[in-house]
Amino acid sequence: MPELAWANVVDGLLTGREQAPRKNGLTMVIDKGLGIVSTTDLLEICGGLIDHWKCTFGTSAFVPADVLRRKLMHLTSHGILTYPGGTLLEVAIVRGSCRTFMQHAHMLGFSAVEISDGTIPLPLHRRRNVIRCALDHGLTPITEVGKKDPTQQPTAIQLADQALQDLEWGAAYVTVESRESGKGIGIYDDHGAVRVEEVATICERMGAQVERLLWEAPLKNQQTYLIQQFGPNVNLGNIPPGEVLALEALRAGLRFETFYRIAEELERKGEWNPEAIEEPEPEQTSVASPLRHGGRPQGPSLHIRTTPAPTRGEEKGDESGGTT
Repeated sequence: MPELAWANVVDGLLTGREQAPRKNGLTMVIDKGLGIVSTTDLLEICGGLIDHWKCTFGTSAFVPADVLRRKLMHLTSHGILTYPGGTLLEVAIVRGSCRTFMQHAHMLGFSAVEISDGTIPLPLHRRRNVIRCALDHGLTPITEVGKKDPTQQPTAIQLADQALQDLEWGAAYVTVESRESGKGIGIYDDHGAVRVEEVATICERMGAQVERLLWEAPLKNQQTYLIQQFGPNVNLGNIPPGEVLALEALRAGLRFETFYRIAEELERKGEWNPEAIEEPEPEQTSVASPLRHGGRPQGPSLHIRTTPAPTRGEEKGDESGGTT
């Protein structure tokens, strides 16, 4: 991994964040049609922060095959797991071409598939068979629980039980549906605020296996809550390409919504005094000299708190609404 621009200056803020390749703290990008040049630019800036890449719903069906192959090859070379959206597989199931879909996905260069029943009914025995079919074709199965219709939402217990069953059947991770809007679906209410009780129920039901969930969280207030609840290494999905760095700043405590808690905690413990004046280093001759000689600024190591978020706080500076 290349040296980051502010390494040795604010690296204390990054304490606890798992580095790629990682099993937890995954970021899944939702791609609605990014071109190869834009994808290459994004990977150059923050490729090491992206773990999963979903060509969402049926968008990849309209991309020239050669272009898609080159794009997927580039993503794979960066260690990123790639998969088409689950809706595309649901269409294949309706058409009776699930096995052909798996073969073609592998041939195009996808390394995984998303297995969902967000739109269609899929009996349990068929869901299990689709997971096995993906494995048989050398594809990593990422299942999804939840429905896209706001009027047909499963309970939190139903979501948790299905996730546990999928993991037992061989799913690598289970995505919790929220759609790209993040409103009125799954663990979010009609305004996009987190239904805290639903999250608590899922956690109680799944126990340690909750770490295998990938929470779709397209909105900042949702990302903030989940990071505060589970820590910086929570798995988050449906992140727009242009929001990858912003999400990582949230994970690392380099953005108001998570940093203010760190600052308050350090002040409470007496590890940081707002009135204290920073003493100059005796041998410092220029701004760059401590780094040039391998020195590091001295200060408290900052950690993101993983205690549950209070009912206030997310509203600060957040036009998208807080948690409930």
